[in-house]
Amino acid sequence: MTDTALAPTYLVKTLGCQMNVHDSEHMAGLLEGAGYSAAPAGADVADVVVINTCAVRENAATRLYGNLGQLASVKAQRPGMQIAVGGCLAQKDRGEIVNRAPWVDVVFGTHNIDVLPVLLERARHNAEAQVEIEESLKVFPSTLPSRRDAIASGWVSISVGCNNTCTFCIVPSLRGKERDRRPGEILAEVEALVSQGAVEVTLLGQNVNSYGVEFGDRGAFAKLLRACGEIEGLERVRFTSPHPAAFTDDVIEAMAETPNVMPSLHMPLQSGSDRVLRAMRRSYRSEKYLGIIERVRAAMPDAAITTDIIVGFPGETEEDFQETMRVVEASRFTSAFTFQYSPRPGTPAFELEPLPKAVVQERFERLLALQERITLEDSQRFVGRELELMVLDGGGRKDGDSARMSGREPGNRLVHFTVPDGADVPRPGDMVTVRVTHGAPHHLIADSGLDGGPYRVRRTRAGDAWDAAQAGDHDHSGDSCGTGAGAPAGPVALGLPSLRRG
Repeated sequence: MTDTALAPTYLVKTLGCQMNVHDSEHMAGLLEGAGYSAAPAGADVADVVVINTCAVRENAATRLYGNLGQLASVKAQRPGMQIAVGGCLAQKDRGEIVNRAPWVDVVFGTHNIDVLPVLLERARHNAEAQVEIEESLKVFPSTLPSRRDAIASGWVSISVGCNNTCTFCIVPSLRGKERDRRPGEILAEVEALVSQGAVEVTLLGQNVNSYGVEFGDRGAFAKLLRACGEIEGLERVRFTSPHPAAFTDDVIEAMAETPNVMPSLHMPLQSGSDRVLRAMRRSYRSEKYLGIIERVRAAMPDAAITTDIIVGFPGETEEDFQETMRVVEASRFTSAFTFQYSPRPGTPAFELEPLPKAVVQERFERLLALQERITLEDSQRFVGRELELMVLDGGGRKDGDSARMSGREPGNRLVHFTVPDGADVPRPGDMVTVRVTHGAPHHLIADSGLDGGPYRVRRTRAGDAWDAAQAGDHDHSGDSCGTGAGAPAGPVALGLPSLRRG
């Protein structure tokens, strides 16, 4: 049996989007500030298990209750264990979660992450479940302490919430209206991350290119990108996600003219049919979308453009679907996240008549086949080119006498490369220059070093910080808003790959 009074441990399991990943970092920071310790790497359970939920897809509830079902028997054998549920599904379902899973101790929403440690203590003291959901944001998440999982790169939130009213999306009702952080706060957080060894940041918001509207500066996002270019030691800047309706040319110019802003753009399309876009209440049309892509590629020919597409929105005809196929063919996306329409209770589209499952599935498979072809063609055009990669923290593996590692090129394409026997082995966050030798559907291969081709390692401050962390003497002090006070010790996070907790 575990004595939770001696060494309370925690585990945060994250379901959902980048916002949830970033929120989980803050939950972990709050728990460490309250005296908890992270469960060992690879652990499935802890004294406190927090599930940070998503509500965007139809199977969100299934995933939550599947996780809770597995934890019920564990909790029965682990005295003092607590289970908390937060995030979008908690905001939506509230007390229903405790009714369906009475072994849950705490339910909290998207607007009151800061109360998690207090609710856990109250549930323990009162010996009953605590459900607390706020209707509007009480504390801006980025002012909270954060426990980040790696060193080389991290998320930086520039806004929370969304002012759009897409008929398929439940996010605005769960995250609230858009609220923007001031540029000085954002840049202070970026500088704090860089001081701790980060060489890459991803600016995060539901609609990054409407940033600044709240404080009256419609050009604020482009200015923010340029300001990031002035931060010494910051090598790569990315952002996600922009809305096509608010995308302006000053952002394209800032991307092209700021050396550390990467030629990488994730811009949701959702549908190529103007009729369906109107039904979705997406305030742009296909030609506007294609025009943005054309201007981005004119300024940055190798830009990697990715997207989200929904297949089978209610009322979608074969002609509508063909319009999506046309726009996808013209856009030449590096990759696309394609989804079959998922009705979500509480959204306007939930009341619409769904299409037959077989029709949606057949269209989905056609779209997938088209995008797979385009993705492979995109990969193959890089064969023979030299690229500089930022090495990922995923460990390597031996392949004969050589080591195979992975990194990301400026457009964020995944590249697997081989370290020749006896050559300098890069650390996570270091930069490696290699030549691409093979283009696969979802990654590139760079084995140029094996035949005497280019293989060069540029050691970075991120790699130095990684070495220090392995030795146990890396300074993790500093909180997420960059003030440098009050944060618990702990790793500093890598933003782009998946969260290791959960």
